[in-house]
Amino acid sequence: MKKFLVAMVIIAGTFQMAQAQEEGKFRAGLDFGYTMPDGGGGLLFGIEPKYNVADNMNVGIRFESAIMAKNVTDSGVSLEADLAASSSYLGTFDYYFNNGSSSFAPFVGAGVGFSALANLSFEDFGPDAEAEVDGKFGGMIRTGFEWGKFRAAVNYNLIGKTEIDGAEIKNSYLGISLGFYVGGGKWKK
Repeated sequence: MKKFLVAMVIIAGTFQMAQAQEEGKFRAGLDFGYTMPDGGGGLLFGIEPKYNVADNMNVGIRFESAIMAKNVTDSGVSLEADLAASSSYLGTFDYYFNNGSSSFAPFVGAGVGFSALANLSFEDFGPDAEAEVDGKFGGMIRTGFEWGKFRAAVNYNLIGKTEIDGAEIKNSYLGISLGFYVGGGKWKK
């Protein structure tokens, strides 16, 4: 994990010379991070192309994949499912609290869209112990900051619970990510 963080700082430093965003420009973000579902954990990877509708606002489409293990609760007993990858496809909006005088820009954002949830398997119960999970519409809220082309964010993915034969599966998860942007112009001064 330390090597990953060092690599992200080096990549972000490479892009530090260019500033963040300018109205009417396109930009693309690449994020890597850690997920925290109910009782488990995993990794996330996201790509998010965006259009800057104003100097401090943009809209985009986020494609994210989260590989994680999570708990399934059945009659008060909690079991951990094997690693599985879920994907989400969300329309997003971010608002930046920046007056253009600095390359540091805190932001808040939200998104709505569809999450294709992974089927769950349980190795302890044999090769056929698998639960099919349907995709769900959901949302996401996030906050963080950008500093030049570097981005750090915390997001909460709001995805409804799934019930299968009395077992409850919580699909929402918290994600912490680091990333960077390509394109987007400069913060106006």
